[in-house]
Amino acid sequence: MLNWDNVEGNWKQFTGKVKEQWGKLTDDDIARVNGKREQLEGMLQDRYGYGKEEAKKNVDEFLTRH
Repeated sequence: MLNWDNVEGNWKQFTGKVKEQWGKLTDDDIARVNGKREQLEGMLQDRYGYGKEEAKKNVDEFLTRH
């Protein structure tokens, strides 16, 4: 399992996986996230209507899979 520091440090390499996982995120959204977990969770809340805990859980599951 990855930790978020690995994702943040290699954000450009993970953008494709992020886009594949969360297709509602635009390229601009992903660029704005720029590897910041809190930003990603906020975008998931905005685009998918997730609550804070649901967004956190989705990101945790993403880390587990990659």
